[in-house]
Amino acid sequence: MVKKPAVATISKGGYLQGNVHGGLPSMGGRQPPSGQERVVLKKKITLLRGVSIIIGTIIGAGIFISPKGVLQNTGSVGMSLTVWTFCGILSLFGALSYAELGTSIKKSGGHYTYILEVFGPLLAFVRVWVELLIIRPAATAVISLAFGRYILEPFFMPCEIPELAIKLITAVGITLVMVLNSMSVSWSARIQIFLTFCKLIAILIIIVPGVIQLIKGQTQHFKDGFSGKDASIMGLPLAFYYGMYAYAGWFYLNFVTEEVENPEKTVPLAICISMAIVTVGYVLTNVAYFTTISAEELLLSNAVAVTFSERLLGNFSLAVPIFVALSCFGSMNGGVFAVSRLFYVASREGHLPEILSMIHVRKHTPLPAVIVLHPLTMIMLFSGDLYSLLNFLSFVRWFFIGLAVAGLIYLRYKHPDMHRPFKVPLFIPALFSFTCFFMVALSLYSDPFSTGIGFVITLTGVPAYYLFVIWDKKPNWFRRMSDTITRTLQIILEVVPEEDCHKL
Repeated sequence: MVKKPAVATISKGGYLQGNVHGGLPSMGGRQPPSGQERVVLKKKITLLRGVSIIIGTIIGAGIFISPKGVLQNTGSVGMSLTVWTFCGILSLFGALSYAELGTSIKKSGGHYTYILEVFGPLLAFVRVWVELLIIRPAATAVISLAFGRYILEPFFMPCEIPELAIKLITAVGITLVMVLNSMSVSWSARIQIFLTFCKLIAILIIIVPGVIQLIKGQTQHFKDGFSGKDASIMGLPLAFYYGMYAYAGWFYLNFVTEEVENPEKTVPLAICISMAIVTVGYVLTNVAYFTTISAEELLLSNAVAVTFSERLLGNFSLAVPIFVALSCFGSMNGGVFAVSRLFYVASREGHLPEILSMIHVRKHTPLPAVIVLHPLTMIMLFSGDLYSLLNFLSFVRWFFIGLAVAGLIYLRYKHPDMHRPFKVPLFIPALFSFTCFFMVALSLYSDPFSTGIGFVITLTGVPAYYLFVIWDKKPNWFRRMSDTITRTLQIILEVVPEEDCHKL
């Protein structure tokens, strides 16, 4: 059953400003009996774990898949490298803006929380509605398909991998990630750190040989770097979408702010360290690709990193797909870990079914918020190919991210005295939000079909909000059925609401 939402107020310390120290708000005001510990999501995200969440989520399949999409839509090596660099700077601006938002509003939930704080419950609900139905299942399916392809690559070389085999192994990977995040926060974080080191090794395996190639004078593919097909107004926004997709993930630490130790220092520091490493690594990786692979060859490759390693690394090239697969798995793990907290917070605020804000009585994980993604992701997995899914989710994602950052500018003027431990120059959020909206506007022209689908499904959130949240005169049979389903799921999943959560 969906709970009735409260009304957000900053000035009066409303529910978004309530318990900023990471505990869940008490619905009934009850305290746990003496000697018993309340089961809440604990502060277990240190600086190292924060950096591993950001880097581990950003570096997934994007750098190994998106070079093809960026080059295809820019038309030249020089322009593609320019887009990669600009996307890195733009992502840094967005990350710095989120660092200010995350240290000013110390609540988990990321985009959802900031939109709720600034623009109210309707837009926030639409945001979480489209995240649940499209963005997160599609994004998880995209990165999971890359995981499935790369993990099978060594076993099928040089033959083509059957699509069914890729999707079956992908389904296993998705299920494993869901189980891991359902079982333990600590183990999920530890594995994320290990996988982050694996993906940095994968990046270095590409960069180091590329630098050696440059030293040897292999620069033929950079000559007349801007010659070729001119970038068109049709292709440029899609090139930026592919580039921004590869950098996507810098916002995920803000989804778990309540679980971060000393967020006022940890959040901005983790963001700055992560973005510096990723931006430099991405640009150097793309330069390394072009030391060995021509633009034409890159466009023909379905696995750019594998093609590169086969040219330079000999037998060791078999290890590259494994490292890339581990990189994708880390991105899957980090994304599920973070976004499950978004659904958890949205349920806590009354925008999603109550079961999603319940915690496992022993494992201290938001179990229902994690596993709700599984069936939706499976539907996405078996309903489209990787590039169509990527185009499908881009419009919605960047519109709401731009909206959240625009909210930072609004808060500066509406609440100038708000406590801001970390503050960025105003031109940074202004440029970032303008660029997001500009890309979304161009995408309406360049890819109206995919953008139109995203727009229509986004609008379904408006009637859904009034039907499931605002309308409180639902039939008695519906209420009884909802309560029965909730109680049944509580028993099966061994989860309880926060006010009833005590360590057993």
